[in-house]
Amino acid sequence: MKSVLLIGLGRFGRHIAMKLHDMPHQVMAVDVSEDRVQTVLPYVTNAIIGDSTNAGFLATLGIRNFDACIVAIGDDFQSSLETANLLKEMGASRVIARASRGAQEKFLLRNGADEVVYPEKQLAAWTAIRCTSDHVLDYIELDEDYSIYELAVPQHWYGRTILQIDIRKKYGINVLGIRMHGKLNMNISPDTVLTDEMSIFVLGQERAVQKCFKI
Repeated sequence: MKSVLLIGLGRFGRHIAMKLHDMPHQVMAVDVSEDRVQTVLPYVTNAIIGDSTNAGFLATLGIRNFDACIVAIGDDFQSSLETANLLKEMGASRVIARASRGAQEKFLLRNGADEVVYPEKQLAAWTAIRCTSDHVLDYIELDEDYSIYELAVPQHWYGRTILQIDIRKKYGINVLGIRMHGKLNMNISPDTVLTDEMSIFVLGQERAVQKCFKI
C-alpha cells in the first residue's frame, strides 16, 4: 500500500481516486472546490479544500511523506505548473502531472514533474487503433515504437501452440499472456494451445504487430 497525494478532483482526478481506492492505496485528495471534495470522500483516506498554488497550504500536508504526488488539474494549466514546481521544491519524491497539449508536457517536465500523463493523446491513439480493427481488444503504448496489445486469437491459430505460431522468430513479437473466460493467465509456455475462447497479449513494435495481425 502506498500513500498518494492527489491534487485536482475533476472527472480525471475523481477516476484516479476511485482506482486508487480499489487497489487499495491511501489517498489524500485536494481541490479548491468543496463540491468536488465532497464527491470524492467515499474513495479517499482524507480530503481537504485548499489552493495547491499556495506554498503555505502545501507545506501543511507533509509533502515528503507521500510516495507519489499526482497533479490532475485539468482546467487551469498555470495552477498545474505552479503546483508541480512547488511540490518538487518541497521535496516530493515523485510528481506525476496531467497535460492536455504537447507544449504543456514539455513545460511540466522542465518545472517539477517527473512524469507527465497526456490522457487525450493516449485515448486518441487507443480509439484509432480500436476502431480500425476487429481484432484489437485493448492497447497500451509504451513508447514511440513499442506497444502491448490484447487481441482476439486469429482463426487460423486455433488448436496451435505458441511455439507453432512462432511470432517471436517471424516478427519479433513476444506473447505475454492469455485471457480466457475473463481471467488473465501470465503463466504460459510454448506448449500453450490457443483456442477461440482466448484473447492473447503481445508486446512488439507497432509495425510488426500490425503486419502480423493485419491491423
